[in-house]
Formats: sequence, structure tokens, C-alpha cells
Amino acid sequence: MNLTPPQRRSLTWAGLALAAFLLLWLLAPVLTPFIVGAVLAYALHPAVERLAARRVPRLLAVLGVEVLFMIAVLAVLLLIVPIISKELPLLREQIPILADKLNRSVSPWLAQFGINVALDIPGIKAFVLKYLDANFEDGLATALSSARIGGSIVLAVIGNLVLVPVVLFYLLSDWPQLVARTQGLVPPRMHAQVTGFLDECDAVLGQYLRGQLLVMLILAAFYSIGLALFRFDLALPVGVFTGLAIFIPYLGFGLGLVLALLAGLLQFASWYGVIAVAVVFGIGQVVESLFLTPRLVGERIGMDPLMVIFALLAFGHLFGFVGVLIALPVSALLVVAVRRLRAAYLASPLYRG
Repeated sequence: MNLTPPQRRSLTWAGLALAAFLLLWLLAPVLTPFIVGAVLAYALHPAVERLAARRVPRLLAVLGVEVLFMIAVLAVLLLIVPIISKELPLLREQIPILADKLNRSVSPWLAQFGINVALDIPGIKAFVLKYLDANFEDGLATALSSARIGGSIVLAVIGNLVLVPVVLFYLLSDWPQLVARTQGLVPPRMHAQVTGFLDECDAVLGQYLRGQLLVMLILAAFYSIGLALFRFDLALPVGVFTGLAIFIPYLGFGLGLVLALLAGLLQFASWYGVIAVAVVFGIGQVVESLFLTPRLVGERIGMDPLMVIFALLAFGHLFGFVGVLIALPVSALLVVAVRRLRAAYLASPLYRG
């Protein structure tokens, strides 16, 4: 079969795209710090460029922006500190009491169905005193023991934590050169088309980032106010942390939910805390999944709610946690590409006959 030059070029580009996809899929575990660093560099480089335009040395601009970003991330993580510092003493006191209440209420109910279950209250008390009343040295020894058992996981996490700032620093430092070198690879005859495509992608990704930030701020306020209305002492740190951690799909919400459940159980020592958390987080998840993300993120990048949900599930299945992180940004680029392909198809002789 004889192929025309345009067909050969199309097949060549399709082959390159397929090879890049397969390479990304095979190297997904190794590429995690590089992908995270690249996403952060794309989000932070406008701040660096503004500082550089004001004659701030680029090295100082990069260091300043990266340090401020790391401080912001650390501040979000430190929101957990007051939660843990308040919950651990309560946890030590309340777990045996909660277990005793559960024993007295649930065991007789299960016995009606021929299920005889009784919690070992002395054993639970001994466990709590051993692990929640330990001194720093014992805790450090336990942590080191766990690290030896799951050494590869610990090393991978530490390696990523070290690599991401390094990758981010080099990408921010060399961003103009990287962009110029990438543009230099584009054939001259396609330069106008590719530049227009990338400009459109840049606009869509900027809208995505602004939409995602707005979703995070709205949810942080919602969870904080919702928990405060139910008289939670830790409403502000739990709510703000959960809202900001939504940026990491599933994991951020799950961690916030666990912290809220612990806070509710330990403060109220009854089903009131669990029901309050279920109400606030249930409403928050429904609003975020069905309204905020589809409307403020999906619509801005040209994706309807079903496409947003499908993108998160599909990329998560293909690439794991990395796929969830890059699902919507990559989908935004695919939307731009599909939009242009559709316009080309509608203008082609194949469609017009």
C-alpha cells in the first residue's frame, strides 16, 4: 500500500506518541519525582519569571520561590501537629472506655444471633499503655524496626522527598533554555501550528490550576465551618488540612476523614462525633465530586463531570498514584488536541466529500 507523505508523517507522529506512552507506563514508578517536579516547575515558573524580569538574579529568584513553596507545604503538614498533640492523650484515655462501651452494647446484641464476641478490655488497656504511653526512645526504636521491615518503601519515600526539590530547582533554573530547546525540535513548517497548540494548552492548564486552587479554598472553609457548627475543638486545623489536601485525590480526603473521625470519637466519646463527621464529609464529598470539581475545574478545561471521573479512574488504573496526580492536567492537553483534530476533520475532504 502506497502512503502519501502526509499519511506517513501522521503515522510517524502516532508511533512516537505511542512509544512515549509506553515508556511513561513502564517507567511510572521511577518517574514519580520527575513528574511531580515538572508539574511544580510549570506551576511556579511564572513567579520566577516575574522576579527575573525585575532584575532579581535568577538563582535567587528560584531559591526564593522554592523555599516559599516548601514553607507553605510544611505549614499545611504542620496543621496535623496540634491535632496529634491533642488527640494522643485523649486516645490513651478514651480507647479503653470506648472498648468497654462497645463491649456492653454490641456483645448482647450479637448474642441474640448466636454470635458470642467479647473484647479483651485488659489486653486493650495494656496495648494502649505500651504503645501510646511510650517515651521517645521506645518510639524511635519502633520506628527503626518498622523501617527495617519495610526498608524499600521507606527508602523510596525518602528518595522522592529528596529528589523532588532537586528536580524542581534545576527545572526552574533552566526553564527558558528547556522551552527554547524543545521548540527547536519542532520542524520549521510546523512551528506556527505547534506554537498555537502549546499556547492553547498553557491557557487551559492555567485555568485548571486556578480552578483547583479555588476548589481547595472553598472546601477548606466548608469543612472548617461544618465541623465548628458541630462543636469540634479541632475544626479549624482538620478542616483546613482536609481542604488543602484535596489537591491529592483520594489520599488527601481519606487522611482528613481519619483525623476528623478520631477527633470526633475522642472529644465526644459517642456516636455523635461519627455522625457529625459523616454528615460534614459526606456533603463535602458530594459537593466536591458532583459540583465543585466538574464546574470549577472540568468546565474550565472543557471536560464534563463524567469525563473528569473517567479520567481520574483511567489514569489511576494505568499509572497508579502518579496517574491520579497527572490525570486532569494531561486530560486538559488531550482535550485541546481532540478539539483541534475535530476541527481538522470537519474541514477535511474526508468529511466534506
